[in-house]
Amino acid sequence: MNQDTICALATAHGVGAIGIIRVSGNEAFTIVNRIFQGKDLKKVKSHTVHYGFIVENNEVKPTTTTPQPSTTNQEVIDEVMVSVFHAPKTFTTENSVEIAFHGSPYIGQKILETLIKNGARMAKAGEFTMRAFMNGRIDLSQAESIADLIASENEASRKVALNQLKGGITQEISILRGDLLNFTSLVELELDFAEEDVEFADRSAMVRLIQNLKIKLGSLLDSFQYGNAIKNGTAVAIIGKPNAGKSTLLNTLLKEERAIVSNIAGTTRDTIEEILHIKGHAFRLIDTAGLRDTADEIEAIGVQKAKEKVEHAEVLVYLADATQTDFSEDFDMLKSLIRPNLKLIICLTQTDRTENQNFAKVQEIFQVEIEQPFTFIPISAVENRNIQQLKDELSAYVESLKSEGSNVVITNQRHYEALQRSLESVEKVEEAISSQITTELLAYELRNALENLGEISGEFTNDEVLGNIFSKFCIGK
Repeated sequence: MNQDTICALATAHGVGAIGIIRVSGNEAFTIVNRIFQGKDLKKVKSHTVHYGFIVENNEVKPTTTTPQPSTTNQEVIDEVMVSVFHAPKTFTTENSVEIAFHGSPYIGQKILETLIKNGARMAKAGEFTMRAFMNGRIDLSQAESIADLIASENEASRKVALNQLKGGITQEISILRGDLLNFTSLVELELDFAEEDVEFADRSAMVRLIQNLKIKLGSLLDSFQYGNAIKNGTAVAIIGKPNAGKSTLLNTLLKEERAIVSNIAGTTRDTIEEILHIKGHAFRLIDTAGLRDTADEIEAIGVQKAKEKVEHAEVLVYLADATQTDFSEDFDMLKSLIRPNLKLIICLTQTDRTENQNFAKVQEIFQVEIEQPFTFIPISAVENRNIQQLKDELSAYVESLKSEGSNVVITNQRHYEALQRSLESVEKVEEAISSQITTELLAYELRNALENLGEISGEFTNDEVLGNIFSKFCIGK
Protein backbone atom coordinates (compact mmCIF):
# COMPACT_ATOMS: atom_id res chain seq x y z
CA MET A 1 0.00 0.00 0.00
CA ASN A 2 1.32 3.45 -0.91
CA GLN A 3 2.46 5.35 2.20
CA ASP A 4 1.88 8.85 0.77
CA THR A 5 -1.26 10.71 1.80
CA ILE A 6 -2.78 12.42 -1.21
CA CYS A 7 -5.27 15.24 -1.63
CA ALA A 8 -7.17 16.81 -4.51
CA LEU A 9 -10.25 18.78 -5.41
CA ALA A 10 -13.04 16.26 -6.14
CA THR A 11 -15.59 18.70 -7.54
CA ALA A 12 -15.44 20.57 -10.85
CA HIS A 13 -13.24 23.63 -11.11
CA GLY A 14 -15.06 26.94 -10.90
CA VAL A 15 -17.41 28.73 -8.53
CA GLY A 16 -20.13 26.62 -6.90
CA ALA A 17 -22.20 26.42 -3.75
CA ILE A 18 -19.99 23.68 -2.31
CA GLY A 19 -16.58 22.28 -3.16
CA ILE A 20 -15.15 18.99 -1.89
CA ILE A 21 -11.53 18.07 -1.27
CA ARG A 22 -10.59 14.42 -0.87
CA VAL A 23 -7.73 13.20 1.31
CA SER A 24 -6.60 9.55 1.32
CA GLY A 25 -3.77 7.69 3.01
CA ASN A 26 -2.49 6.33 6.31
CA GLU A 27 -1.94 9.82 7.72
CA ALA A 28 -5.20 11.34 6.45
CA PHE A 29 -6.71 11.83 9.93
CA THR A 30 -3.46 13.17 11.41
CA ILE A 31 -2.86 15.68 8.62
CA VAL A 32 -6.44 17.02 8.55
CA ASN A 33 -6.44 17.18 12.36
CA ARG A 34 -3.55 19.68 12.18
CA ILE A 35 -5.68 22.18 10.26
CA PHE A 36 -9.17 21.37 11.54
CA GLN A 37 -10.78 23.09 14.53
CA GLY A 38 -13.47 20.70 15.65
CA LYS A 39 -13.53 17.15 16.95
CA ASP A 40 -10.44 14.96 17.03
CA LEU A 41 -10.85 13.03 13.78
CA LYS A 42 -8.82 10.10 15.13
CA LYS A 43 -11.48 9.48 17.80
CA VAL A 44 -14.70 9.79 15.79
CA LYS A 45 -16.60 6.91 14.22
CA SER A 46 -16.27 6.01 10.56
CA HIS A 47 -18.73 7.43 8.06
CA THR A 48 -19.60 10.44 10.23
CA VAL A 49 -19.69 14.16 9.39
CA HIS A 50 -18.31 16.92 11.64
CA TYR A 51 -18.65 20.71 11.69
CA GLY A 52 -15.66 22.98 12.25
CA PHE A 53 -13.12 25.37 10.75
CA ILE A 54 -10.05 24.94 8.57
CA VAL A 55 -7.13 27.07 9.82
CA GLU A 56 -3.56 27.62 8.69
CA ASN A 57 -2.07 26.11 11.89
CA ASN A 58 -4.06 24.32 14.52
CA GLU A 59 -1.99 24.34 17.72
CA VAL A 60 -4.85 24.22 20.29
CA LYS A 61 -7.95 22.05 20.03
CA PRO A 62 -11.15 23.79 21.20
CA THR A 63 -12.85 22.18 24.19
CA THR A 64 -16.38 23.54 23.67
CA THR A 65 -19.08 21.30 22.24
CA THR A 66 -19.72 23.70 19.38
CA PRO A 67 -16.48 24.63 17.57
CA GLN A 68 -15.65 28.33 17.40
CA PRO A 69 -13.03 30.15 15.32
CA SER A 70 -9.74 30.36 17.25
CA THR A 71 -8.97 33.61 19.03
CA THR A 72 -5.23 33.12 18.52
CA ASN A 73 -3.30 34.47 15.54
CA GLN A 74 -4.31 31.42 13.51
CA GLU A 75 -5.95 32.36 10.22
CA VAL A 76 -9.37 30.80 9.65
CA ILE A 77 -9.66 29.75 6.02
CA ASP A 78 -13.26 28.55 5.96
CA GLU A 79 -16.17 27.05 7.86
CA VAL A 80 -16.46 23.42 6.74
CA MET A 81 -18.07 20.01 7.15
CA VAL A 82 -15.60 17.12 7.38
CA SER A 83 -16.57 13.51 6.57
CA VAL A 84 -14.46 10.70 8.03
CA PHE A 85 -14.07 7.21 6.56
CA HIS A 86 -11.98 4.49 8.22
CA ALA A 87 -10.03 1.89 6.25
CA PRO A 88 -10.75 -0.52 4.71
CA LYS A 89 -14.39 0.46 4.06
CA THR A 90 -13.51 3.35 1.74
CA PHE A 91 -13.17 3.83 -2.00
CA THR A 92 -9.36 3.53 -1.84
CA THR A 93 -9.45 1.09 1.14
CA GLU A 94 -7.31 3.70 2.97
CA ASN A 95 -8.22 6.18 5.70
CA SER A 96 -10.08 8.95 3.89
CA VAL A 97 -11.42 12.42 4.66
CA GLU A 98 -13.65 14.66 2.57
CA ILE A 99 -13.73 18.39 3.32
CA ALA A 100 -16.84 20.25 2.13
CA PHE A 101 -16.11 23.99 1.87
CA HIS A 102 -17.81 27.06 0.42
CA GLY A 103 -17.26 26.64 -3.31
CA SER A 104 -14.74 29.39 -3.98
CA PRO A 105 -11.78 28.31 -6.15
CA TYR A 106 -9.54 30.49 -3.98
CA ILE A 107 -10.70 28.81 -0.76
CA GLY A 108 -10.22 25.37 -2.30
CA GLN A 109 -6.70 26.21 -3.41
CA LYS A 110 -5.91 27.66 0.04
CA ILE A 111 -7.06 24.48 1.79
CA LEU A 112 -5.03 22.30 -0.60
CA GLU A 113 -1.91 24.40 0.04
CA THR A 114 -2.44 24.06 3.79
CA LEU A 115 -2.86 20.28 3.54
CA ILE A 116 0.35 20.02 1.51
CA LYS A 117 2.23 22.13 4.08
CA ASN A 118 1.11 19.66 6.74
CA GLY A 119 2.29 16.49 5.02
CA ALA A 120 -0.04 15.60 2.16
CA ARG A 121 0.81 15.81 -1.53
CA MET A 122 -1.29 16.58 -4.58
CA ALA A 123 -2.79 13.49 -6.18
CA LYS A 124 -1.91 12.59 -9.74
CA ALA A 125 -4.57 12.12 -12.41
CA GLY A 126 -6.71 9.13 -11.47
CA GLU A 127 -4.61 8.29 -8.41
CA PHE A 128 -7.57 7.72 -6.08
CA THR A 129 -9.05 5.20 -8.52
CA MET A 130 -5.64 3.66 -9.16
CA ARG A 131 -5.23 3.08 -5.43
CA ALA A 132 -8.65 1.44 -5.34
CA PHE A 133 -7.43 -0.88 -8.12
CA MET A 134 -3.99 -1.55 -6.64
CA ASN A 135 -5.53 -2.26 -3.22
CA GLY A 136 -8.00 -4.77 -4.68
CA ARG A 137 -11.12 -2.68 -4.18
CA ILE A 138 -12.01 -2.81 -7.90
CA ASP A 139 -10.57 -4.45 -11.00
CA LEU A 140 -9.23 -2.60 -14.03
CA SER A 141 -12.41 -2.78 -16.12
CA GLN A 142 -14.38 -1.37 -13.18
CA ALA A 143 -11.85 1.45 -12.84
CA GLU A 144 -12.33 2.32 -16.51
CA SER A 145 -16.11 2.18 -16.11
CA ILE A 146 -15.86 4.94 -13.49
CA ALA A 147 -14.37 7.26 -16.09
CA ASP A 148 -17.08 6.20 -18.55
CA LEU A 149 -19.80 6.83 -15.96
CA ILE A 150 -18.47 10.33 -15.29
CA ALA A 151 -18.34 11.03 -19.04
CA SER A 152 -21.77 9.51 -19.83
CA GLU A 153 -24.00 11.93 -21.71
CA ASN A 154 -27.08 9.79 -22.30
CA GLU A 155 -29.16 7.14 -20.55
CA ALA A 156 -27.79 4.21 -22.54
CA SER A 157 -24.14 5.06 -21.82
CA ARG A 158 -24.96 5.55 -18.13
CA LYS A 159 -26.58 2.12 -17.89
CA VAL A 160 -23.71 0.35 -19.67
CA ALA A 161 -21.06 2.09 -17.55
CA LEU A 162 -22.98 1.29 -14.36
CA ASN A 163 -23.29 -2.37 -15.36
CA GLN A 164 -19.54 -2.53 -15.92
CA LEU A 165 -18.90 -0.78 -12.61
CA LYS A 166 -20.88 -3.58 -10.96
CA GLY A 167 -18.48 -6.03 -12.59
CA GLY A 168 -20.59 -7.07 -15.58
CA ILE A 169 -17.75 -7.65 -18.04
CA THR A 170 -15.46 -9.05 -15.34
CA GLN A 171 -18.03 -11.68 -14.38
CA GLU A 172 -18.48 -12.67 -18.02
CA ILE A 173 -14.72 -12.94 -18.59
CA SER A 174 -14.01 -14.70 -15.29
CA ILE A 175 -16.44 -17.51 -16.21
CA LEU A 176 -14.63 -17.98 -19.52
CA ARG A 177 -11.20 -17.88 -17.84
CA GLY A 178 -12.29 -20.26 -15.09
CA ASP A 179 -13.23 -23.00 -17.53
CA LEU A 180 -10.07 -22.47 -19.57
CA LEU A 181 -7.92 -22.40 -16.42
CA ASN A 182 -9.17 -25.84 -15.37
CA PHE A 183 -8.00 -27.37 -18.65
CA THR A 184 -4.73 -25.44 -18.53
CA SER A 185 -4.02 -26.86 -15.09
CA LEU A 186 -4.61 -30.40 -16.34
CA VAL A 187 -2.34 -29.84 -19.36
CA GLU A 188 0.34 -28.39 -17.08
CA LEU A 189 -0.03 -31.48 -14.91
CA GLU A 190 0.60 -33.67 -17.95
CA LEU A 191 4.00 -31.95 -18.30
CA ASP A 192 4.94 -33.25 -14.84
CA PHE A 193 4.20 -36.79 -16.00
CA ALA A 194 5.64 -36.44 -19.49
CA GLU A 195 7.71 -39.62 -19.21
CA GLU A 196 4.63 -41.68 -18.33
CA ASP A 197 2.70 -40.47 -21.40
CA VAL A 198 -0.56 -39.85 -19.51
CA GLU A 199 -3.38 -37.55 -20.60
CA PHE A 200 -5.34 -35.82 -17.85
CA ALA A 201 -7.15 -33.27 -20.03
CA ASP A 202 -9.93 -34.71 -22.16
CA ARG A 203 -9.14 -33.31 -25.62
CA SER A 204 -12.69 -33.73 -26.95
CA ALA A 205 -14.09 -31.86 -23.94
CA MET A 206 -11.47 -29.18 -24.50
CA VAL A 207 -12.58 -28.79 -28.12
CA ARG A 208 -16.16 -28.29 -26.97
CA LEU A 209 -14.99 -25.66 -24.48
CA ILE A 210 -12.95 -23.87 -27.14
CA GLN A 211 -15.93 -23.78 -29.50
CA ASN A 212 -18.09 -22.35 -26.73
CA LEU A 213 -15.40 -19.77 -25.95
CA LYS A 214 -15.26 -18.73 -29.60
CA ILE A 215 -19.02 -18.15 -29.66
CA LYS A 216 -18.99 -16.08 -26.47
CA LEU A 217 -15.93 -14.05 -27.48
CA GLY A 218 -17.46 -13.42 -30.89
CA SER A 219 -20.66 -12.22 -29.25
CA LEU A 220 -18.73 -9.80 -27.02
CA LEU A 221 -16.80 -8.50 -30.00
CA ASP A 222 -20.03 -8.03 -31.96
CA SER A 223 -21.38 -5.87 -29.15
CA PHE A 224 -18.61 -3.30 -29.65
CA GLN A 225 -20.35 -1.57 -32.55
CA TYR A 226 -23.40 -1.02 -30.35
CA GLY A 227 -21.18 -0.06 -27.41
CA ASN A 228 -19.29 2.47 -29.51
CA ALA A 229 -22.61 4.00 -30.62
CA ILE A 230 -23.67 4.28 -26.99
CA LYS A 231 -20.42 5.74 -25.75
CA ASN A 232 -19.50 8.11 -28.58
CA GLY A 233 -22.84 8.65 -30.29
CA THR A 234 -23.82 7.66 -33.83
CA ALA A 235 -22.54 9.91 -36.60
CA VAL A 236 -25.41 10.92 -38.91
CA ALA A 237 -24.47 12.86 -42.04
CA ILE A 238 -27.28 14.94 -43.56
CA ILE A 239 -26.50 15.21 -47.26
CA GLY A 240 -28.24 16.52 -50.37
CA LYS A 241 -28.16 19.05 -53.16
CA PRO A 242 -28.32 22.77 -52.33
CA ASN A 243 -31.73 23.87 -50.98
CA ALA A 244 -32.83 20.28 -50.36
CA GLY A 245 -33.74 21.28 -46.80
CA LYS A 246 -30.73 20.04 -44.83
CA SER A 247 -30.48 23.00 -42.45
CA THR A 248 -34.26 23.13 -42.03
CA LEU A 249 -34.27 19.46 -41.05
CA LEU A 250 -31.41 19.99 -38.59
CA ASN A 251 -33.26 22.88 -36.94
CA THR A 252 -36.47 20.84 -36.75
CA LEU A 253 -34.74 17.85 -35.17
CA LEU A 254 -32.96 20.07 -32.62
CA LYS A 255 -36.03 22.27 -32.09
CA GLU A 256 -33.89 25.39 -32.37
CA GLU A 257 -32.54 27.70 -35.08
CA ARG A 258 -29.07 26.18 -35.15
CA ALA A 259 -28.34 26.55 -38.88
CA ILE A 260 -29.04 29.46 -41.22
CA VAL A 261 -31.94 28.71 -43.57
CA SER A 262 -32.06 30.58 -46.87
CA ASN A 263 -33.38 30.15 -50.40
CA ILE A 264 -29.94 31.15 -51.66
CA ALA A 265 -28.07 28.03 -52.73
CA GLY A 266 -24.74 27.40 -51.02
CA THR A 267 -25.63 29.10 -47.70
CA THR A 268 -23.98 26.30 -45.68
CA ARG A 269 -20.25 26.48 -46.40
CA ASP A 270 -18.91 24.45 -43.46
CA THR A 271 -20.17 21.44 -41.51
CA ILE A 272 -22.31 21.99 -38.42
CA GLU A 273 -22.37 19.27 -35.76
CA GLU A 274 -24.87 18.96 -32.93
CA ILE A 275 -25.93 16.20 -30.52
CA LEU A 276 -29.50 14.87 -30.59
CA HIS A 277 -30.78 12.41 -27.96
CA ILE A 278 -33.45 9.93 -29.06
CA LYS A 279 -34.77 7.28 -26.64
CA GLY A 280 -31.60 7.40 -24.56
CA HIS A 281 -29.20 7.23 -27.53
CA ALA A 282 -26.94 10.04 -28.74
CA PHE A 283 -26.71 11.00 -32.41
CA ARG A 284 -24.09 13.37 -33.79
CA LEU A 285 -26.01 15.19 -36.52
CA ILE A 286 -23.78 16.69 -39.21
CA ASP A 287 -25.31 19.33 -41.48
CA THR A 288 -23.17 19.70 -44.58
CA ALA A 289 -22.77 21.92 -47.59
CA GLY A 290 -25.04 21.16 -50.55
CA LEU A 291 -23.41 18.80 -53.03
CA ARG A 292 -22.84 20.37 -56.42
CA ASP A 293 -20.07 21.44 -58.77
CA THR A 294 -19.17 25.02 -57.93
CA ALA A 295 -16.62 27.64 -58.96
CA ASP A 296 -16.78 29.22 -55.50
CA GLU A 297 -13.54 28.18 -53.77
CA ILE A 298 -14.97 28.36 -50.24
CA GLU A 299 -18.12 26.44 -51.14
CA ALA A 300 -16.01 23.81 -52.93
CA ILE A 301 -14.09 23.22 -49.69
CA GLY A 302 -17.42 22.77 -47.90
CA VAL A 303 -18.55 20.21 -50.49
CA GLN A 304 -15.29 18.26 -50.04
CA LYS A 305 -15.77 18.32 -46.24
CA ALA A 306 -19.30 17.02 -46.69
CA LYS A 307 -18.03 14.01 -48.63
CA GLU A 308 -15.36 13.35 -45.97
CA LYS A 309 -18.01 13.38 -43.24
CA VAL A 310 -20.00 10.73 -45.09
CA GLU A 311 -16.91 8.51 -45.17
CA HIS A 312 -16.81 8.48 -41.35
CA ALA A 313 -20.57 8.40 -40.71
CA GLU A 314 -22.54 5.34 -39.66
CA VAL A 315 -25.80 6.73 -41.04
CA LEU A 316 -26.41 8.75 -44.22
CA VAL A 317 -29.63 10.75 -44.37
CA TYR A 318 -29.90 11.81 -48.00
CA LEU A 319 -32.41 14.55 -48.81
CA ALA A 320 -34.08 14.69 -52.23
CA ASP A 321 -36.38 17.62 -53.09
CA ALA A 322 -39.95 16.42 -53.76
CA THR A 323 -40.68 19.47 -55.92
CA GLN A 324 -38.28 18.32 -58.66
CA THR A 325 -39.08 15.81 -61.38
CA ASP A 326 -35.57 14.74 -62.41
CA PHE A 327 -33.60 12.86 -59.73
CA SER A 328 -30.66 11.84 -61.94
CA GLU A 329 -28.21 14.10 -60.05
CA ASP A 330 -29.37 12.58 -56.76
CA PHE A 331 -28.74 9.09 -58.13
CA ASP A 332 -25.21 10.00 -59.19
CA MET A 333 -24.41 11.57 -55.81
CA LEU A 334 -25.81 8.65 -53.87
CA LYS A 335 -23.85 6.11 -55.91
CA SER A 336 -20.65 8.02 -55.19
CA LEU A 337 -21.35 8.16 -51.43
CA ILE A 338 -22.83 4.81 -50.42
CA ARG A 339 -20.69 1.95 -49.18
CA PRO A 340 -21.31 -1.43 -47.49
CA ASN A 341 -22.45 -1.27 -43.83
CA LEU A 342 -23.62 2.33 -44.24
CA LYS A 343 -27.18 2.79 -43.01
CA LEU A 344 -28.98 4.73 -45.76
CA ILE A 345 -32.14 6.76 -45.20
CA ILE A 346 -33.56 8.67 -48.17
CA CYS A 347 -35.89 11.47 -47.19
CA LEU A 348 -38.10 13.09 -49.80
CA THR A 349 -38.25 16.67 -48.50
CA GLN A 350 -40.58 19.63 -48.87
CA THR A 351 -43.61 17.39 -49.39
CA ASP A 352 -45.77 20.27 -48.11
CA ARG A 353 -45.01 22.10 -51.38
CA THR A 354 -46.26 19.31 -53.65
CA GLU A 355 -49.85 18.41 -54.42
CA ASN A 356 -49.87 15.56 -56.88
CA GLN A 357 -46.50 13.94 -56.24
CA ASN A 358 -46.77 10.14 -56.08
CA PHE A 359 -44.29 9.36 -53.26
CA ALA A 360 -44.58 5.60 -53.75
CA LYS A 361 -43.63 6.04 -57.41
CA VAL A 362 -40.59 8.12 -56.44
CA GLN A 363 -39.54 5.38 -54.01
CA GLU A 364 -39.76 2.80 -56.80
CA ILE A 365 -37.55 4.96 -59.04
CA PHE A 366 -34.90 5.17 -56.31
CA GLN A 367 -35.09 1.40 -55.71
CA VAL A 368 -34.35 0.77 -59.37
CA GLU A 369 -31.33 3.08 -59.40
CA ILE A 370 -29.88 2.45 -55.92
CA GLU A 371 -28.92 -1.18 -55.39
CA GLN A 372 -28.10 -0.81 -51.69
CA PRO A 373 -31.04 -1.29 -49.25
CA PHE A 374 -32.45 1.94 -47.84
CA THR A 375 -35.37 3.35 -45.86
CA PHE A 376 -37.58 5.82 -47.72
CA ILE A 377 -39.42 8.55 -45.74
CA PRO A 378 -41.36 11.47 -47.29
CA ILE A 379 -41.02 14.38 -44.85
CA SER A 380 -41.86 18.02 -44.34
CA ALA A 381 -39.69 19.74 -41.76
CA VAL A 382 -41.90 22.83 -41.94
CA GLU A 383 -45.06 20.86 -41.03
CA ASN A 384 -43.17 18.33 -38.88
CA ARG A 385 -44.49 15.57 -41.14
CA ASN A 386 -42.91 12.12 -40.53
CA ILE A 387 -40.09 13.65 -38.46
CA GLN A 388 -40.91 11.23 -35.65
CA GLN A 389 -40.69 8.36 -38.14
CA LEU A 390 -37.17 9.51 -39.01
CA LYS A 391 -36.25 9.62 -35.32
CA ASP A 392 -37.68 6.15 -34.78
CA GLU A 393 -35.65 4.85 -37.71
CA LEU A 394 -32.44 6.28 -36.25
CA SER A 395 -33.19 4.75 -32.86
CA ALA A 396 -34.07 1.39 -34.41
CA TYR A 397 -30.74 1.36 -36.24
CA VAL A 398 -28.80 1.63 -32.96
CA GLU A 399 -30.97 -1.03 -31.34
CA SER A 400 -30.28 -3.34 -34.29
CA LEU A 401 -26.58 -3.28 -33.41
CA LYS A 402 -27.20 -5.12 -30.14
CA SER A 403 -25.61 -8.54 -29.85
CA GLU A 404 -28.07 -11.26 -28.90
CA GLY A 405 -25.52 -13.61 -27.35
CA SER A 406 -24.51 -11.52 -24.33
CA ASN A 407 -25.98 -9.02 -21.91
CA VAL A 408 -22.58 -7.36 -21.60
CA VAL A 409 -21.77 -4.52 -24.00
CA ILE A 410 -18.16 -3.68 -24.88
CA THR A 411 -17.56 0.08 -25.07
CA ASN A 412 -13.82 0.22 -24.41
CA GLN A 413 -11.28 0.02 -27.25
CA ARG A 414 -8.72 -1.67 -24.96
CA HIS A 415 -11.23 -4.37 -24.04
CA TYR A 416 -12.08 -4.88 -27.71
CA GLU A 417 -8.45 -5.35 -28.69
CA ALA A 418 -7.82 -7.73 -25.76
CA LEU A 419 -10.87 -9.78 -26.78
CA GLN A 420 -9.60 -9.91 -30.37
CA ARG A 421 -6.25 -11.24 -29.15
CA SER A 422 -8.10 -13.70 -26.89
CA LEU A 423 -10.13 -15.02 -29.82
CA GLU A 424 -6.99 -15.40 -31.92
CA SER A 425 -5.21 -17.29 -29.14
CA VAL A 426 -8.25 -19.51 -28.52
CA GLU A 427 -8.32 -20.36 -32.24
CA LYS A 428 -4.63 -21.28 -32.00
CA VAL A 429 -5.45 -23.61 -29.10
CA GLU A 430 -8.15 -25.23 -31.26
CA GLU A 431 -5.66 -25.63 -34.09
CA ALA A 432 -3.08 -27.02 -31.69
CA ILE A 433 -5.50 -29.68 -30.44
CA SER A 434 -6.54 -30.71 -33.95
CA SER A 435 -2.89 -30.87 -35.03
CA GLN A 436 -2.04 -32.98 -31.97
CA ILE A 437 1.03 -30.87 -31.22
CA THR A 438 3.21 -31.48 -28.17
CA THR A 439 1.85 -30.85 -24.71
CA GLU A 440 4.45 -28.11 -24.15
CA LEU A 441 3.22 -26.08 -27.13
CA LEU A 442 -0.43 -26.66 -26.19
CA ALA A 443 0.27 -25.38 -22.67
CA TYR A 444 1.98 -22.33 -24.17
CA GLU A 445 -1.06 -21.48 -26.33
CA LEU A 446 -3.41 -21.99 -23.37
CA ARG A 447 -1.34 -19.63 -21.21
CA ASN A 448 -1.48 -17.00 -23.97
CA ALA A 449 -5.27 -17.26 -24.08
CA LEU A 450 -5.50 -16.91 -20.29
CA GLU A 451 -3.20 -13.90 -20.29
CA ASN A 452 -5.16 -12.10 -22.99
CA LEU A 453 -8.43 -12.67 -21.14
CA GLY A 454 -6.79 -11.48 -17.91
CA GLU A 455 -5.75 -8.18 -19.49
CA ILE A 456 -9.32 -6.91 -19.30
CA SER A 457 -9.65 -7.21 -15.52
CA GLY A 458 -6.03 -6.22 -14.94
CA GLU A 459 -4.79 -9.63 -13.78
CA PHE A 460 -2.14 -9.36 -16.49
CA THR A 461 -1.02 -5.87 -17.42
CA ASN A 462 2.00 -3.58 -17.26
CA ASP A 463 2.81 -0.21 -15.75
CA GLU A 464 2.72 1.55 -19.12
CA VAL A 465 -0.85 0.41 -19.78
CA LEU A 466 -1.92 1.36 -16.25
CA GLY A 467 -0.31 4.78 -16.57
CA ASN A 468 -2.08 5.41 -19.86
CA ILE A 469 -5.48 4.37 -18.47
CA PHE A 470 -5.36 6.43 -15.27
CA SER A 471 -3.77 9.48 -16.89
CA LYS A 472 -7.13 10.08 -18.62
CA PHE A 473 -8.94 10.52 -15.31
CA CYS A 474 -9.42 13.90 -13.66
CA ILE A 475 -7.09 14.74 -10.76
CA GLY A 476 -9.69 14.27 -8.01
CA LYS A 477 -10.74 10.81 -9.20
